[in-house]
Amino acid sequence: MGEIIKPEGYIPRVVDARVERLLRVFGAVEIAGAKWCGKTWTALQHAQSVSFVDRTLALAQDDPSAMLMGDRPHVIDEWQRVPAIWDWVRHECDRTRGLRGAWILTGSSMPLRHDAQSEGDLPSHSGAGRIGRVRMWPMSLAESGDSIDAVSLAGLFRGEFEPVQHVTTASDLVRLACRGGWPEAIDMDPADAQLVAREYLRLLRRESIPRAGKSGDTAQRLLFALARNLGQAATYETLSADMSDASASGGVTEATVASYLALFRDLYLLDDVPGWLPPARSSKRVRTKPKRYLADPSLAVAALGMLPDALFEDWQTFGLVFENLCVRDLQVYAHALENAADIPVRYYRDDSGLEADVIIELADGRWAALEIKTSERKADVAVERLRALRAKLSSNGAERVRPPEFMAVITGVSEYARQVEEGLYVIPITCLGA
Repeated sequence: MGEIIKPEGYIPRVVDARVERLLRVFGAVEIAGAKWCGKTWTALQHAQSVSFVDRTLALAQDDPSAMLMGDRPHVIDEWQRVPAIWDWVRHECDRTRGLRGAWILTGSSMPLRHDAQSEGDLPSHSGAGRIGRVRMWPMSLAESGDSIDAVSLAGLFRGEFEPVQHVTTASDLVRLACRGGWPEAIDMDPADAQLVAREYLRLLRRESIPRAGKSGDTAQRLLFALARNLGQAATYETLSADMSDASASGGVTEATVASYLALFRDLYLLDDVPGWLPPARSSKRVRTKPKRYLADPSLAVAALGMLPDALFEDWQTFGLVFENLCVRDLQVYAHALENAADIPVRYYRDDSGLEADVIIELADGRWAALEIKTSERKADVAVERLRALRAKLSSNGAERVRPPEFMAVITGVSEYARQVEEGLYVIPITCLGA
């Protein structure tokens, strides 16, 4: 197994600090996320040697332990192609007391049953306590240099904020959404970058989906339906109906929709954002079905078959794509919080229609509420909704919950990051960072 040649031109990622920390704590670290989001480069940046499972698949299947050999930290890239590797790593962590930072495993999917030669080849243990986990997304705007990173999410939880002026136009937003956060595409024209997103979906249909024993055509139709319903808690029935609209070949059952959604999650293509249930609130009065977003807004644009000019002509659809962009960035920043909850990004909506697009939750119960708007022009309405949310949740007798640490409207077309009142802000997404 070869020595590392460090990636040239590596762009630092928000997860770098977490990878370093987990290497000090656990025997191994897994970096998981969608294909092409930069996992391997990040892993190599922290390692001394590497095994590429895809390149030595026959050896890895015959002798999974061979993939563990090399100077440490040692990267095992695409480990999920031979799921038994996971158990070998776990056993080695158990066998050596005090082992730290020995292996970095990267994976672009959960282990699929088609990757295993037999049921016994699948991982038999979660690795809890031995293997630390890091989730990666495509580049946030702060990582790609398209946010000035002047307002820190972590800083907002500490009560730190300084106003700043930074102009963002509609053309800027469309360009960033179409280009996406793929490391190889950040210097591309948005129309050229869309070819990257389309190639991603083509390989998904022709390789990843069939390898899991499913239909690429059905997957394409479901991706179209998901792109039409970004940020919605769409039912299986709704998605099935939209899939039927997308093709003359007819609908699919709700069970089929559920199975494909599960596969998309396993491939880190789809992110479920669950509803937030505040302490002391009745679950009957709060919606908790997940809202769904794709791993990158460029994939939504590609799934809809749109180009930048078309998004200008359909600003309502762009609003959904923009929300997907913001949620991608908020996932990156929220997961980097030192005291992040296990699922730090949620949403809130109750039976009265009161809602917040995003709730950021910390492990100690502190929380923040955010609304997402395509322009500052809509910020005042969102501010009033956030005030109503705070008033209802924080001053309702027996159902009162702790006040939010802060609230914010995340905007697109904008000029200023500003404070409306204590603990309430309007922040362009191009000013935000971890």
